Amino acid sequence: LVQARIAVEVGVFTGYSALATILAMRDMHGDAARLIGCDISEEYTSKARDYWQEAGVSGSIELRIGEARDSLRELVSEVGGRVDMIFVDADKTGYDAYYETGLELLRPGGLILFDNVLWSGSVADPARIAEDPDTAALKALADKIRDDDRVDMAFTALGDGILMAMKR
Repeated sequence: LVQARIAVEVGVFTGYSALATILAMRDMHGDAARLIGCDISEEYTSKARDYWQEAGVSGSIELRIGEARDSLRELVSEVGGRVDMIFVDADKTGYDAYYETGLELLRPGGLILFDNVLWSGSVADPARIAEDPDTAALKALADKIRDDDRVDMAFTALGDGILMAMKR
C-alpha cells in the first residue's frame, strides 16, 4: 500500500509478521529494505532470530529488546519522519503511546497498523470497557484516531480487527 522501505514493528513475539513484512519489502526494494523490531522478550524473539536466519533476512532486521516506549523514543532521533509503515501488536494499554510516537516516526503518507482492535468484540461492550484496561485502551484509541485530523483512518474486521491510520 505504501511501498514501505523502512518499517517498525512493535511486538515481535516469534517473528512471523516481521518475516512476512521484510520478505515483501525485499521483493520491492532488495537490500535497501529495513525492519526495526521492538520487543521486551529475549526468549520469544530468539525464535524469531532463528527463523530470520533460516530465511536469509536477518541482515535486514534490527531487533531492539526493551520497553517499546523507550525504543521508539530513541528511533525518533534516528529515523523520525522517514518510516513508511509501523505494525503494532503489543500491550494494548501501550497503544496510545505507540500511536503518538509512531506519528513522529512516520513520513507523510506513512501507515500505522494496530492489531486486535476488536478484542473479540469486547470494544462494543460498555461493561467490558469499564472493567478491563486493555478493552478500554483499545476503544479509546479507536475513538481518538477516528477524530484525529493528523491521519486518515480505515478499519477492517480481518482476524480480530486491524485499525489503519495514514499520516497526512
